[in-house]
Amino acid sequence: MKPITEQQPATEQQPAIFEDRRQNRDSSRPEGVGERRQFSNSYNSENEDVNELAQAIDQYKLRHRRRFITFEELHSVVIGLGYHK
Repeated sequence: MKPITEQQPATEQQPAIFEDRRQNRDSSRPEGVGERRQFSNSYNSENEDVNELAQAIDQYKLRHRRRFITFEELHSVVIGLGYHK
């Protein structure tokens, strides 16, 4: 181990290089392909209402480029499907 006096000051270290992976996306790929979907395993439910809700949520997330949605966004999806209190 080097003595403290021989170490380089922290200001001389190389900065970390940030790679923006979003710019490297394959533009020939359709929107949302390759991304993990939150409800992808729910499409095979026996309840058709569950399948409809899962598909509506996924469509909302694709349109708005969101990976997760808030409760307010979920509420707007449910209202958009015609459900009401």
